[in-house]
Amino acid sequence: MFSKILVANRGEIAVRIIRGCKRMGVRTVAVYSDADSRSLPVTLADEAYHLGGDRPAESYLNKEKIIDAARVTGCEAIHPGYGFLSENPAFARMTAEAGLIFIGPPADVIATLGDKIAAKKLAAELNIPIVAGHPAPVQSDEEAMAVIEKIGFPVLLKPAAGGGGKGMRVVMQPQELNSALKLCRQETRKAFGDDSIFIERYIEAPRHIEIQVLADHNGRVIHLGERECSIQRRYQKIIEESPSMAVDEELRRKMGAMACDLALRAGYRNAGTVEFILDRNQNFYFLEMNTRLQVEHPVTEMVTGLDLIEWQLRIAGGEKLTLKPEDIRLTGWAIEARICAEDPARNFIPSMGLITRYAEPLGDNIRVDSGVNAGSRVHVFYDSMLAKLICWGTDRETARKTMIQALNGYHIEGVSSNVDFANQVINHPAFIRGELTTDFIADHLLREDAKLPPPLEQLHCMVMATTLIYHLRVALVRNSLLPLKSQVGGAMTPEKYHDYVTKSENDIFNIRLRQMPAELEWEFQLGDKTYQVKTPPLEFFRRRLKLIINNEPNMFRLRYDGNFIEAAFCGIIRTFEIYEPREWELARYMPPPARRTRENVLESPMPGLVVEINVKSGDRVYRGQELVVIESMKMESAVASPCDGIVDSIHIKPGDTVETGMVLMGFK
Repeated sequence: MFSKILVANRGEIAVRIIRGCKRMGVRTVAVYSDADSRSLPVTLADEAYHLGGDRPAESYLNKEKIIDAARVTGCEAIHPGYGFLSENPAFARMTAEAGLIFIGPPADVIATLGDKIAAKKLAAELNIPIVAGHPAPVQSDEEAMAVIEKIGFPVLLKPAAGGGGKGMRVVMQPQELNSALKLCRQETRKAFGDDSIFIERYIEAPRHIEIQVLADHNGRVIHLGERECSIQRRYQKIIEESPSMAVDEELRRKMGAMACDLALRAGYRNAGTVEFILDRNQNFYFLEMNTRLQVEHPVTEMVTGLDLIEWQLRIAGGEKLTLKPEDIRLTGWAIEARICAEDPARNFIPSMGLITRYAEPLGDNIRVDSGVNAGSRVHVFYDSMLAKLICWGTDRETARKTMIQALNGYHIEGVSSNVDFANQVINHPAFIRGELTTDFIADHLLREDAKLPPPLEQLHCMVMATTLIYHLRVALVRNSLLPLKSQVGGAMTPEKYHDYVTKSENDIFNIRLRQMPAELEWEFQLGDKTYQVKTPPLEFFRRRLKLIINNEPNMFRLRYDGNFIEAAFCGIIRTFEIYEPREWELARYMPPPARRTRENVLESPMPGLVVEINVKSGDRVYRGQELVVIESMKMESAVASPCDGIVDSIHIKPGDTVETGMVLMGFK
């Protein structure tokens, strides 16, 4: 076994590798950029080595600097994690030439399987089904259109050099092709240093199923079952689980055997993942092979009991794979949610800044792989993922309910996150039924006509939480004024009931609240329903409130918003106004809040770097026309005109850094 390795990555995967090595008694060296000088991996590793500037090209993508760091610090091996250089054959080759061990497959295997075109050719030789497409990267827009004329729309544009959703786009019609190709090439060039794009037929509404494999130096390959990764947005996975509801024992055996055959034929070593898409008729097609550890590897660890980081190090160190197929048992169910710094309410734009509050959920069968804590800064230069939340249960529904409670208790402030959006996904009836496709989010959560109203029971829980906090706050104020109360007259009889009217959006609730004889116990009446509520002591901290409602524990995140209370619960985010009956009678006379509109300027929807400006002063533009391209967290987004008009002024140039709300252009 190694005595010291270098972790050539950042964020949660660097933390995961460092902690895995600590359990094995292996010393670690973290590398870091200027932006990451105070990051969590730097503080956890035994040593840390400074690479250079903020941008990945100056640090985490700089092969020479990373290999020099390993030499200087006396490391025997380099673990690349995922992303950055993990699937770069040149880096694997340079590592070996430097006398170091690359914890992953050999360079020539990465070159073959990491190139999706070569990988498909190899799969076809093994009679593994593949999707129709072009056998080589397209060299021009004209060639791309000629290819599409043969295979037909819709098509998928994919980078040949990497994965993770970077540089991938669906093209539904001809007029979208040129813009999509341009953005794909730009994104994949920045993410992988290669802008080769190939085209394949897009299979609509498939499931995304992948098989985890392990292979040693002696030609022994086994698979560890499947993962369902169908819940995606812009080809970035959000929710993953193992096993899959769509895969029975026979299908698992077939897909697993083909995955092992592919790895064996390629001469694969270490951990890898073979990805398939599964259509409505249970036909599966080879998608690609990721020659690295996957982001979602924890769900496989939770159901198999294996530590994949440990097996990566053991195989890289020359040990034989002692596991046998009959040793692999999938026990229970595991679900993972990726926690990302993005704002779902604003079309998932990246969110940057300082994390001011951070509290992870705790409990049995809950695991958090995080790369941040309170005080961490989220930068524009890197991926938006902050952490991964993984929950296990004896069956899928138990795991799902554990995940709901864990997400309810996950608290992040300072940057926006997708915590509540992930909770919305797993609370959706279609998810509960297991009706998953890669179009799940677009079909069920983004289309206005498909959105479902919140369940009444969950709204009732939120009403009780916010009303109780309001009531206790008012009671504290009243009690603080008791010493000033006049002693003239008889004693007042305490009120037996407290009535409130709680409003949220268009929902209005009449509530009667009564404190029970037992301390911290309450009775709520909402319409014809009665609830018994307990407030465990010391459970309202860090803006989280735990209530036991009808003997079921529930966690809420609450935040005061002026005179109102904002609550988040089970994926629902609502602001509640609480009134006493007399106040409610007067509330109807209050004027509505004024709205601010600024259609004569183009504001930046996110922080980032200006990549391209598509117009000049004096140009006529139309509402929805793409005017500026901004790069943020390794993704490029086009910013559209908010109005019809003429460009009056441009306040930016390519290469500028912009912040959310900054005025980019003015119109007349």
